[in-house]
Amino acid sequence: MADHLTQLQRTNLNGFPKPGELIEITGAHELEAADRAILNLLYQQAHNSGRLTEGDAVWELSLAELRHGLSRHQSNDTVRASLAKLMGVQVKVSYMSGPVSGQEAPAGEPRTLLTHLFDFIDTSDGDSSRSTVRYGLPKTLVEVLARSNRWGRIKAEVVCAMTSKYSIALYEMVQLRANMDRCLETFPLARFRDLLGVPPKTYERGNDFARFVIQPAMLEINGLSDMSVDLALVRRNKVAPIEAVTLTWWRKEGDEYRAAMRERDRSKLGRMARLRGKVEIASLATCPPAVA
Repeated sequence: MADHLTQLQRTNLNGFPKPGELIEITGAHELEAADRAILNLLYQQAHNSGRLTEGDAVWELSLAELRHGLSRHQSNDTVRASLAKLMGVQVKVSYMSGPVSGQEAPAGEPRTLLTHLFDFIDTSDGDSSRSTVRYGLPKTLVEVLARSNRWGRIKAEVVCAMTSKYSIALYEMVQLRANMDRCLETFPLARFRDLLGVPPKTYERGNDFARFVIQPAMLEINGLSDMSVDLALVRRNKVAPIEAVTLTWWRKEGDEYRAAMRERDRSKLGRMARLRGKVEIASLATCPPAVA
């Protein structure tokens, strides 16, 4: 089973292998889209170094690389603000137990680790083009990642192109499931909100949840990624509250795939309007002709 460990998988044209334990973190609702994109860039570098599971490893990356990955208009101060948020947030990581720090835990016991995402973050002062960030990962989290055997391949250019944190979270969920035999899964509403990072006590009305969470996530995934998704809100009847969300996914092909690649290369300015326009055009195109 060693060859099925996440840490042994190589980054390829389909993206870097992000551990499922990191994809399905909860408690990350404070993180915005830029924060999540930087998180992926930092973990990708750690993975590509081959030292992701070394407890004392330290990595260094230029702030310019992080900045340009997001937008040419970002400043080092903006990147530092995201790094500070990433350092401060506590998340819950679900995993199956195993030997930890020399102590034998019951085999296969489900556990939840409350942890920071980074052990430390150390940035250069000033705004030099040579400014860097150095960072390390928490030892206990590294031990969990060392046993990971579930991953989703995440493309940096996709997450950096997205403007909604819900889009990034949903994209990662889909990538974790992309190679499954099935292509449909239903999540209880509370679980789905946690996985997408929806802040508690926000968007509790069904219309608000659909408008500010579901619709932006679907628009950006369908318009920017290599996958297409559909989200259906599950209710007992038309006026009942939402109980669950059913996610369906499939791979893009042909013109649909090429259109997503072209949109990723365009400016983020006006992107959501362009994507909404495509949806409206597609909807009109499928309407039956009017009967005279």
